[in-house]
Amino acid sequence: MPKSSCSRKLEYGGQTWHEHCFLCSGCEQPLGSRSFVPDKGAHYCVPCYENKFAPRCARCSKTLTQGGVTYRDQPWHRECLVCTGCQTPLAGQQFTSRDEDPYCVACFGELFAPKCSSCKSPIVGLGGGKYVSFEDRHWHHNCFSCARCSTSLVGQGFVPDGDQVLCQGCSQAGP
Repeated sequence: MPKSSCSRKLEYGGQTWHEHCFLCSGCEQPLGSRSFVPDKGAHYCVPCYENKFAPRCARCSKTLTQGGVTYRDQPWHRECLVCTGCQTPLAGQQFTSRDEDPYCVACFGELFAPKCSSCKSPIVGLGGGKYVSFEDRHWHHNCFSCARCSTSLVGQGFVPDGDQVLCQGCSQAGP
């Protein structure tokens, strides 16, 4: 008497398969009762489908299965998009870049932004920050004032006096 192999029948999409014939199109392992993803007549186990079709993170090259963010038209895991300077996560917050590398506002300011000649803090243009430049010096708008009387010099004439700037009145009054 011939032996008969006992195999369950599987049905999907109006078709019927022997359990050992319903295979992943990637690894060719039986799908059985495992989760699978149909794609253009093929059937993939979840790991094979993700490996073949899921986008890959620009930093770690692992697949993005859910969520993620886009930076420079490339997909990233939220946890992989971090500041080049301090490694703080950047997803969902304001940041900028230099030479393709992302930086938080604080690191960018400390590393690359010009420093205010008055308060010595970085001048960052994010958020509409305005500043004044003269020769090789820079000031935040609210820091650009006469060194003697503290009158704002924004939009006013001024006179450079060594490393200071003076309003017209103070420069004419003498030292």
